[in-house]
Amino acid sequence: MSTTSKRNRLSLDARREQLVRLGTDIFAQRPFEEISIEDIAAAAGVSKGLLYHYFPSKRDFYVEVVRQASAQMERMTATDPELPPRARLERGVEQYLDYVAGHARGYATVLRAGIGADPEVLALVEAARARMGDRILAGMQLVGPEPPAVLRLAVRGWVGFAEAAALDWLEHGGLGREELGALLVRTLRGALRAAADIDPAVGLEATAAAEAVA
Repeated sequence: MSTTSKRNRLSLDARREQLVRLGTDIFAQRPFEEISIEDIAAAAGVSKGLLYHYFPSKRDFYVEVVRQASAQMERMTATDPELPPRARLERGVEQYLDYVAGHARGYATVLRAGIGADPEVLALVEAARARMGDRILAGMQLVGPEPPAVLRLAVRGWVGFAEAAALDWLEHGGLGREELGALLVRTLRGALRAAADIDPAVGLEATAAAEAVA
């Protein structure tokens, strides 16, 4: 590939990324249904035809916005797997709130998908949630290839709680970041202990996991 072709390719990629970043802001402020391709093109300062050059439809554009925002959130909340379980959880919650506070619009775009009934958008959001839950379970250093079902459900439920709490915090405040972080850590600990109470067959493993993050 020639030097000119490489420059053109980089220029095209940069413009596409620029449009995706703009879309994160747009879709965080207004519902999907209220935004037209013309609105997006006007906000980006490009023609509608150029926007269609990068994205065949408004839906395709929105799917890419959600995909990129989800990937960014995952990258920025990754923790060192060598940390002990408690330290890894606390660090993970800290980085999660760092992302929420610093990328509020991207966070809202992922979690308030305007076309959430769309299978591809729903799959992206659910995959992000599943990876977050898997990361937490991996950090507990459990024995065995699969976590007990009750433990998996407890962690999956906590992910939903963390999302709702973070969104409410962004909109209404009421707690400092350290207080919110402590609330999230302690709520997870409570969920793990509840799992141990509910299913005696996995009680020892769930209790050990709870103590690991206590």
